[in-house]
Amino acid sequence: MWFKNLILYRLTSPWTLSSAELEQQLAGRPLTACNGFELQTRGWIAVNGEERLLHTQGPQHLLAMGINQKLLPGSIISQVAKERAVGMAIEQGFPVGRRQMRELKERVADELRGRALTKRSVLHAWLDTEHGWLIVDTTSAARAEELIQTLRDTLGSLSVTLLETERSPSVSMGAWLMFGEVPGRFQIEQDLELQSVKDPRSMIRYVQHPLESKEVQKQISSGKSVTRLGLSWSDRVAFQLTAKLEIKRVQFLDVITERDDSTTEDAAEKFEIDFVLMTGELGALLKELVELLGGEARQDSDRAAA
Repeated sequence: MWFKNLILYRLTSPWTLSSAELEQQLAGRPLTACNGFELQTRGWIAVNGEERLLHTQGPQHLLAMGINQKLLPGSIISQVAKERAVGMAIEQGFPVGRRQMRELKERVADELRGRALTKRSVLHAWLDTEHGWLIVDTTSAARAEELIQTLRDTLGSLSVTLLETERSPSVSMGAWLMFGEVPGRFQIEQDLELQSVKDPRSMIRYVQHPLESKEVQKQISSGKSVTRLGLSWSDRVAFQLTAKLEIKRVQFLDVITERDDSTTEDAAEKFEIDFVLMTGELGALLKELVELLGGEARQDSDRAAA
């Protein structure tokens, strides 16, 4: 259950629901099977294979959204429709027109939908009501928004926004590379992605490559922006920071080895320990990262007041 990718949201109003109230709300929208006409359903499922829809440790909560999606590729629909269009053209004595073809595809899709296989996927979210974080474990911003919208529909309302910082992550990462170091407990690792400002299709990737070279500094000086940079924090967590302020490919280093499995006898207890370790480490990392990037971006009203 260790998160691998983080899309970061901030709660913009105080959280007032208790854990019991939150779990009750989640229970009101469970994941259901796709009916004959649905291609996808979303709903809440048990966390860690247990019956509970919410795992709670103090102000830290873990929830899981299940997604049932029928596998019905457009290429299959087109193939079946074209095969039937041949027989239809012979029967009616003239070629199938665009409107007929569109209607034929719709009928084929309706027919095949009921027989399509269903794929199950799961998204986990970590809610920190003490520090105002809502973090989704995914590489897809679209998937994260689906979870946010599903939670908003479940609760009736949900005030969240994507994290923004005063300093641009891309500009900051470029400065760190030019100076060869990152302030605080962060260190530059050996993964980097650069993109041309003039031509976004022009990109350079360094994988497991020393980044202190003059070559990297020359690329940045020539106008390439940093879109992704490998970093580590306090020799405990390694990750990649993106220009969109997403955290990807998270690896917990010494944290996992510090856990003493000899003192834990069952899977539930290990799960609780892992959750406490993960939220503690990531919470401290995020606090320092936001500070490193100049703090959270202030709204226009806050700037005017200052």
